[in-house]
Amino acid sequence: MVKSHMSVMDELKGYASPKARLTRLLKSGRLIQLRRGLFADNAVVSRRVIASALYGPSYISFEYALAAAGLIPERVTTVSSASFNKNKDKVFRNPLGEFRYYYLPAAVYPYGITMEEENGSSYLIASPEKALCDTIYKAPDIITVKAMNALLLENLRINMDALDKLDADFIRWIAPLYRRRAVLALSAWFTKKV
Repeated sequence: MVKSHMSVMDELKGYASPKARLTRLLKSGRLIQLRRGLFADNAVVSRRVIASALYGPSYISFEYALAAAGLIPERVTTVSSASFNKNKDKVFRNPLGEFRYYYLPAAVYPYGITMEEENGSSYLIASPEKALCDTIYKAPDIITVKAMNALLLENLRINMDALDKLDADFIRWIAPLYRRRAVLALSAWFTKKV
């Protein structure tokens, strides 16, 4: 379970020195510091739940969501998330892994995300279509359908069968909201593919 510093100190208020007890819990590994002021009480807490608690508002996306949806063959160890109104990317490293947060335009943030639950805690994750658009948004500036084809099939190694099952209408609808030529090229790629 993810806990704030205030809730941990409230739990330890019965000890003569709650700060000393907190230090012992951290040294023994019974409590893990995720970032300043945020802790996990054991290592079995889902990394997806941790990602949503570390920095917000955010939702899991990019290569991590693509791998979770079976679109890319690689195993992705860094949990990457999207956030807005931050104007800069952020990275957190702790004993449970690496967590990256990328800035996206506020106009696209609320679309194509769902809430999922794991062990009683919830988190937001992008749909495969949204994760693909987010990934392309952060990719080098690709402006042609041919370059998009190379990026999708050679660089990202996206599974074509899974790609065919994506909702192309959603991608064509949301692409202009990103205001990036690369995402418009993705939309054009889906249009030419049909």
